[in-house]
Amino acid sequence: MSTETDNKVAAEFRENFGKGYARRLRAAGKIPAVIYGHGTDPVHVALPGHQVSLLIRRANAVLELDLDGKSQLTLVKDVQKDPVHQIIEHIDLLVVKKGEKVEIEVPIVVVGEPFAGTIANLDNATVTVQAEATHIPEHIEVDVEGLEEGAHITAGDLKLPKGSTLVADAELLIVAISVPAATIAAEDEIAEADAEAAAEQSEAAEEPAAE
Repeated sequence: MSTETDNKVAAEFRENFGKGYARRLRAAGKIPAVIYGHGTDPVHVALPGHQVSLLIRRANAVLELDLDGKSQLTLVKDVQKDPVHQIIEHIDLLVVKKGEKVEIEVPIVVVGEPFAGTIANLDNATVTVQAEATHIPEHIEVDVEGLEEGAHITAGDLKLPKGSTLVADAELLIVAISVPAATIAAEDEIAEADAEAAAEQSEAAEEPAAE
């Protein structure tokens, strides 16, 4: 869960823009970012690269920025990465206030083992909920222990953390329990082989005995 004690970041205002300047920033170990929301004009800043890279590993990270001695609470809304090298190129930060509720996509984590021979299919990896900006759940667990083929869990079945409310459609399918296709195919092959063997035995029994 996001907290207010381990997310303080010293940010620097920046007035220069462009790809060349952004590359120089990243070479210096910093990440270009923009702060927006609550009717304010966008503010362009530079963030400490290593610290922020660690903080945003969790979904919906909240950063408490120190901007020239003034504190600003922000929610990480978008992280742009180089598709090849996976280097963080830019971050979008949304202004939030303590006690304010925000809509976020929270990751789903499947725990437990379904009934033997079945698998848990994760149909939706996230679910939209509303939560206080400073109490955003890192993930929501779905327990599939012992569930049998045909069982399913919808968004409405989820046990949400205290303070969170469901925004997504309650009928949204999250997890479905099924038998793997390979298992079904193997069982069909066995059944077909058994049927052929039974047919051969029946034909052999019907043939007249040789004199």
